[in-house]
Amino acid sequence: QGVARFYKSRKKHIVTTQTEHKCVLDSCRSLESEGFQVTYLPVKKNGLVDLKELEAALRPDTSLVSVMTVNNEIGVKQPIHEIGEICRDHKIFFHTDAAQAVGKIPVDVNDMKIDLMSISGHKVYGPKGVGAIYVRRRPRVRLEPLQSGGGQERGLRSGTVPTPLAVGLGAACEVAQQEMEYDHKRITLLAERLVTKIMSEVPDVVMNGDREHRYPGCINLSFAYVEGESLLMALKDVALSSGSACTSASLEPSYVLRAIGTDEDLAHSSIRFGIGRFTTEEEVDYTVQKCIQHVKRLREMSPLWEMVQDGIDLKSIKWTQH
Repeated sequence: QGVARFYKSRKKHIVTTQTEHKCVLDSCRSLESEGFQVTYLPVKKNGLVDLKELEAALRPDTSLVSVMTVNNEIGVKQPIHEIGEICRDHKIFFHTDAAQAVGKIPVDVNDMKIDLMSISGHKVYGPKGVGAIYVRRRPRVRLEPLQSGGGQERGLRSGTVPTPLAVGLGAACEVAQQEMEYDHKRITLLAERLVTKIMSEVPDVVMNGDREHRYPGCINLSFAYVEGESLLMALKDVALSSGSACTSASLEPSYVLRAIGTDEDLAHSSIRFGIGRFTTEEEVDYTVQKCIQHVKRLREMSPLWEMVQDGIDLKSIKWTQH
């Protein structure tokens, strides 16, 4: 918002994607109400942005492109390097929401031509309630501050800096840098273990998002013919979510899954598994075993599952409203 407002006299256009985190989408909505135009790019079936479509969406009055590095619901990793190149060629600022990426995968703002980058404290095992934004100096990015006051943080964000939180964020980043390679290998193995075991025992499970370009610690699986919410209830002692935690108050199917073209029924049957630095092999095995057990149990109760077993194509049925 700060960048858009600073350059608004000459540039009135912003490009983002339909699968961004709510905080980016809501900021774009509020800018639209101020008279800016926003292009919400669709993503491909694998969740990745089409670079040709991105380039085609750019206009002479585009001030900013905002694309997240790693998606918080399906874990796909966008081609940030290529997007950075495109933006630099067109002299457009590039912001990336790297909350799910920093400390987990290597991010180099110079190599990736990133002009602005958002970081969240608790995603790197730091304290809650603190974040950081990287703002490039050369070529210089100018921002209009969102709040006014005593001019702290170079006038970009006034208000007394919460020292314990800031120190905590710094310490967490230091640890993350030392542990990144080890964490990544370990999380990759645990994620493979989880997915392989579940898929070998349960038919009709779909993994959402690209298999290759992804951060392994965020796994989103759809269990056909099972209501995601009822599976969550059955797995009460495991911390899982249907969709993202930030929008869990609504029973609408996830907008991210809708954007990658997931059928409504499959979107409702999806569960997000998060694997992190402190997840153990025992926890993964326990989750897998419980998950398999409850999916089978819930499917046995489902009339749809019964019909599918009898060879009926559910898509061909004309359901009537009573």
